[in-house]
Amino acid sequence: MGKVRERKETGKLYLDFMFEGLRCREQTALPDTPANRKKCEALLQKVEAKILLGEFDYAEFFPGSKNLKKLAKAGALSCTGRAYNVMADADQEIDQSPLFPDFADLWLEENKIQWRASHLRNVESILESSLKPAFKNKRLTEITKANILAARNKLASRKGRAGNIQMAPKTINSHMAILRMILTEGAERYDFANPYRNIKPLKLRKVNIEPFSLDEVERITKYVRTDYQNYYLVRFYTGMRTGEIDGLKWEHVDFEKREILVRETLINGKTEYTKTDGSQREIPMFGPVYDALKAQHAATGKLSKFVFCNRLGEPLDHNNVTKRVWYPLLHALNLKKRRPYQTRHTAATLLLASGENPEWVARVLGHSSTEMLFKVYSRFIPNVTRMDGSAFERLIGSRSEDLEESENA
Repeated sequence: MGKVRERKETGKLYLDFMFEGLRCREQTALPDTPANRKKCEALLQKVEAKILLGEFDYAEFFPGSKNLKKLAKAGALSCTGRAYNVMADADQEIDQSPLFPDFADLWLEENKIQWRASHLRNVESILESSLKPAFKNKRLTEITKANILAARNKLASRKGRAGNIQMAPKTINSHMAILRMILTEGAERYDFANPYRNIKPLKLRKVNIEPFSLDEVERITKYVRTDYQNYYLVRFYTGMRTGEIDGLKWEHVDFEKREILVRETLINGKTEYTKTDGSQREIPMFGPVYDALKAQHAATGKLSKFVFCNRLGEPLDHNNVTKRVWYPLLHALNLKKRRPYQTRHTAATLLLASGENPEWVARVLGHSSTEMLFKVYSRFIPNVTRMDGSAFERLIGSRSEDLEESENA
């Protein structure tokens, strides 16, 4: 008895049956959907009924089949003189799905209302630079698993950021995640088998952190330009992300409660909602942080709504600060060149090394759980139970006292 099967490489249906002792497979252009299976099963029933009655004319049903030559050699063909393509008739009944670029634009329009402006820009960039060019001439139902893997391999050959030879697996996965969402939505609307199924994300490389030691932190905050001392001191001792500290406004600095309220992030010169809901948090002003913010308020409190700003009262341009202040400073101090984000890793490792409770540290850093801490900072986590910041206060406080004593000696 024949079967209707799916070709794994394409997701399309084909008929598999026996005729005159020979196994025959006839491919269709139909995606594997319940409706298309019914059509193919009905066609297969007609074929097998004709075979049973001895009236089956292979060329009548499949005039363009590659099997005709094989059957002719075996002497298994008969002709009725009237050929019609049943398969073509079935194909014509299928509604044409839209081209991928057109559906991608529709998907974007329908979903952008729920995204932050920065995420929208990122999705638009991925669509225009990667996905739409890769599938520009293909309809949704024509995209195969092989096409998807080929597109992913092409992404892997592109240059990454910061002069990297190849695009990072994390970046590739973010591109492919957009493709997966589009195809999943398309498969649901147009009733075809999603070709993205069973494709796993690329394995991510282990995060290599390079935090500064407390000695290095003190050297940096001591020798940096005076107008940036408060900025880097707050970065090192709070673990705030670049966008969070650059977008920090005075209205979110509570001197009375000694808390920094993280409510916004600065992206492309504009403030918007934080990266995630978990990023919304309150950070205690540890001793040096409180003093630094008080000093900063005296300097910029009346100049701008932003805590850290340029002479015009505008928020800092992190690329400009990195190139003109951060990297030259590391070079002058003979310290290894590291991205400013390492200030966040430094805060995390100092908090953990001082004995603070990992769950409390996770909240201070804006993580929804301790999973990231144990994954990235496991070697810095001692067995402790405190969670109030007192251990960290003592650590940095004792260092300040030691420095004062050495200077007075």
